[in-house]
Parts: sequence; structure tokens; C-alpha cells
Amino acid sequence: MLRLEHLFGRLQELVRRDSAIDHHFALATMFEVMDVASRADLKSDLLKELERHKSQLMGYRGHPGISELMLDRVITRVDGAFSGLNQVPGKAGAALSGNEWLMSIRSRISIPGGTCEFDLPAYFAWQQHEASRRRADLTGWISHLMPLADALQVLMGLLRDSGVPQRMVALAGHYQQSLPQGKSYHLMRVAFDETGGLVPEITGHRLMVSVRMMKADAEGRLRPAAVDTPFELTLCA
Repeated sequence: MLRLEHLFGRLQELVRRDSAIDHHFALATMFEVMDVASRADLKSDLLKELERHKSQLMGYRGHPGISELMLDRVITRVDGAFSGLNQVPGKAGAALSGNEWLMSIRSRISIPGGTCEFDLPAYFAWQQHEASRRRADLTGWISHLMPLADALQVLMGLLRDSGVPQRMVALAGHYQQSLPQGKSYHLMRVAFDETGGLVPEITGHRLMVSVRMMKADAEGRLRPAAVDTPFELTLCA
């Protein structure tokens, strides 16, 4: 889910731009999304997650500390994402596999220099079109992937909002915390001031989470940074 979220974010940024090279990499990113989405269990897993969240939200009805209006809005978003994804036939992006022109590009885009004008003249001609026309084509192709993107946006939003941020300190650059038994977390978020040039190395499993602050040396290799570092930790269920 995080990989797909990253790819969709990149895709939206590239499509908004005007240059042909940006739209080339937008196509490359679209093909990456299709590769990740080709997992047979992905769609069913996302639908199950949406159902799980809806069940949890329905349990809040009648709670005195919950706004029924806001609850209805969130449930409507979940229902919309579920309906949109459930109506997609087969795997996400499967409809694009029938486009021979796109598939000819997909088959060569991973080859170094494989999309040169002498290899794919039709693709080169497409790149010469006005930016607005290329963007319209991209938007049409990407529309087949949008139910997946919408479901991801809803799920990741609900997941991130389920945690409560806590202020912690990595003493001498290291923090470790045991997790309560019987409770499972799906996402761990770490936020801190980037001015020190530190990079968090994060590990976790069902019993424990760990954060080690690292810093790149002159050659770019990460080394432990033994400095007390305040940060914000959020465990999301």
C-alpha cells in the first residue's frame, strides 16, 4: 500500500507537468503501478480492509463523543471507495493490457534506450503532440487505475489518523519500545526536525519497535549518530 501510494503521488506530479520527458516518466510510473497491482490478492485485500474499517466505524454510532455527521461522511467515503474498486473487472489496470500501443511501450521501457525514436516511431510522434493532448491521453489511461488510488487514499488516511502522536527521545541516537501483547499495529510513523541531517533507520515486529538515528558520511553511507534526538512517534492500528 505504501509503495502504491508513493507511485500514485509521483504519477500525479508528473502528469501535471508539460514536458514530453515528464510524460514519458509518467507512463513509466503508470506501468510500475500496473506491475504492483498485478498481485492477485491485492484487490481482495483492499476490499477486506475497507470492510474492516467500516465495521469499526459503525461501532461508534451512538457514542456521545462522536459526531454523527462526521461519522456519516467518513462511512460514505469508505462505501464510495469500496463500490468503485469492487466494480473494477479483474485486476486494477487490466483494461489497459488490451491497448497494443501502450503494451508496445511497456515491453521496451525497461530496456536501456529501448524507447528511442527509431525503435518506437509512433511513441516518438506522440511525444511531439501539445502538452494538453498528451495530458488528456494520460488522464484517460490513468482513470482505469483511479478506483485503486481512491481506495488507497481512504485506507491510508484512516490508518494514519488512528494513531496518537507521542513525543519521544532517542537517547544517544537510539530508541526502543516494547509493544503490548494482544494488540496489533499496522503502521509506525516517525517525525522529527530534519535540520540535523539525520536519517531514521526503523525496524519493527509484533513485539517491539526500534528507531536508530543515522547520518550519511562523505561517501553517502549511513553511520550511527550518537546524539540525543527528540522525535514524534505514532503507532497506528
